[in-house]
Amino acid sequence: MFPLYWPLLEPANPLEIVSHRAVWTLIFCLIVLMITHALKSTLATFRRPKVAAKLFLASILISINWLIYIWATNNGHVVEASLGYYINPLIIIAFGVVLLKEKMRRLQWVAVSIASVGVIVLTVDYGRLPWVALGLALSWGTYGLVKKQLGLGALEGLAIETMIAFIPYCGYLIFIGSKGEGQFGNGTGLTILLISAGAVTAIPLLLFNGSTTRLPYSTIGLMQYITPTIQFSIGVWVNNEAMPTARWVGFIFIWLALITLATDLLKSGRSVDNSIA
Repeated sequence: MFPLYWPLLEPANPLEIVSHRAVWTLIFCLIVLMITHALKSTLATFRRPKVAAKLFLASILISINWLIYIWATNNGHVVEASLGYYINPLIIIAFGVVLLKEKMRRLQWVAVSIASVGVIVLTVDYGRLPWVALGLALSWGTYGLVKKQLGLGALEGLAIETMIAFIPYCGYLIFIGSKGEGQFGNGTGLTILLISAGAVTAIPLLLFNGSTTRLPYSTIGLMQYITPTIQFSIGVWVNNEAMPTARWVGFIFIWLALITLATDLLKSGRSVDNSIA
């Protein structure tokens, strides 16, 4: 439901919204870590230089992703943003093959081929590469790759990432506030919404983290398609974004690719112990 939430924070610009999102997410995470007595162990992560460096990279990647996404949802590109999260599983597969030297199964090759046709059709329709979609998919896919290598919990990782970014974001908020250009304090409703950005960001991640320990891995994989489907529906039927025939054709190719990928996921899921996943 993010495409409905972020426009409520206007007239704050995307950078101001991301800054508030990061600052209040950090505060929310710190409160939860203190309640669960995990704050000390989380802060100890900074004593490991290699881990801290990767978390710094993760902080940059998640900031890029947030900026692109909030700009897209507030500027009439919700459908293209949903495309980014549709093709994200395919980007992750590509990273696995190229960077982690994993082998692709036959259905995965078919899925990637079909999706490539869809991206080409959409590129022709847009008259340009779908930069919003590719930016979201690449930033989120790379972020996931970095986090996979770290092996930290969602809450701990998010807390450290926002902690690393706290000084520049907080500095920016103080700067625009001193110039009278910040939106914080300009109305009770908007101020509450800006503060709530922390909980809105962290709670879904905590729920996702909890679900991964309770649900079969194949189920988790298939549920990843729910988010872009809701976003796509909001973009088309709530925001009334343009969907010419060629764009529908491109999305149909993407959906066919995802159905193929889901079929492969279900088949491969039956061959593993889902309780371990």
